[in-house]
Amino acid sequence: MDLKYPTDPANQTEWILAQRPQRTELDPEKPYAFFVEEECSSTGEVVPIATIFLTNRECPWHCVMCDLWKNTLAHTVAPGSIPRQIAYALERLPPARQVKLYNSGSFFDVQAIPPEDYAAIASLVEHFERTIVECHPSLVGPRCFGFRDLLPHTLEVAMGLETVHPEVLSLLNKRMTLDLFATAAASLRSRKIDLRVFILVQPPFMKPDESLYWAQRSLEFAFDCGASAASLIPTRGGNGAMESLAHAGDFVPPRLATLEAAVAYGIRLQRGRVFSDLWDLRRAAPSCVGCYAARIARLAAMNLQQQVLGAIECAQCEGQS
Repeated sequence: MDLKYPTDPANQTEWILAQRPQRTELDPEKPYAFFVEEECSSTGEVVPIATIFLTNRECPWHCVMCDLWKNTLAHTVAPGSIPRQIAYALERLPPARQVKLYNSGSFFDVQAIPPEDYAAIASLVEHFERTIVECHPSLVGPRCFGFRDLLPHTLEVAMGLETVHPEVLSLLNKRMTLDLFATAAASLRSRKIDLRVFILVQPPFMKPDESLYWAQRSLEFAFDCGASAASLIPTRGGNGAMESLAHAGDFVPPRLATLEAAVAYGIRLQRGRVFSDLWDLRRAAPSCVGCYAARIARLAAMNLQQQVLGAIECAQCEGQS
C-alpha cells in the first residue's frame, strides 16, 4: 500500500479509499444511533435536542479526514426507509424541542435521502421547534429550499467549513472553495435558513503551532458568513487514511489545550454560539490523565453556558497537554 498522499486531486479519492478498513454492517430500516442531548439555543436557553443518525448511502465526497463513512451503506435506501428510521427513533426517545437529522453526509444528496420522502419526514418532525440537517455547500439549492417550505418551523443547515487555510483545504479532497462556501451561506441566509458550521481543529497537513491561529480565522470566517453556531471538532484518526498520514508525518492529533483555547476565543467573540465537539475526545485529543476529566467537564459546561470558565490547574501538565 502506498502511504504517500497524492497531491493530484484526481488521485486522492482512490488513495483514500485504499486506506480504509471495513465499514459497519447496518440495518437500512433503523438509524444507527439516536439520543437526546442538551444544547444552548440561539436565545441562550438550554434545550433538549433529539439527535438521530440516519442510515443511508455514503457521501459522494471522500474527505481524507472523514470517518463517518464507516456507518453508511454502499447503496441508496428504498423510499420510505428514512421516514421509518425517524419514526423508530422518535418512538423510543424522551420528549425534545429540536431535532437533528444527521446522515453522515448531505441531507440533500438524492442518493442518500430520497426526495420523495421529504414530505413524510417533514410531517414526522413538524412538532419540533427546529430541524437541523447536514449538507455539502454545493448541494444547497432547490431541494434544500423546497424542504424548508415543508416545515412549519426553522430549518438549520450545518455545513463543514473545515478550515480557511487555503492550501490545507485544497488537500482535504472536499472539493470546496471558500467562495463556494460563502455563496451557499448567502443563499441560506437569503431564504431565512439558519447556518451552523463545522470547523476542524488541527486538520491534516497543518503545522501544530499554526492550528490555533487557523481555528480562530475559521471561526471569524464562519461568523462573517452569517453562522449562528460553530462546532469545533478536534481532528481524529481511525479511518485508515489518517493513520497513513500520521505515519508520513502529515497528521498529528491536536492537544486538548489547543481546543480549549479555540473555544474560548470563539465564545469571547460573542458573534454566535461556539461548541466543542466532545465525542471520543480521549482519542481525538490525548491529554493528561490527572486533569482530563475536569477539563472535559469544563468544556461541557462552556458549551451550555456559552461563557469562558476558569482554567483547570494541574500540577502534572500545567494545562499544556
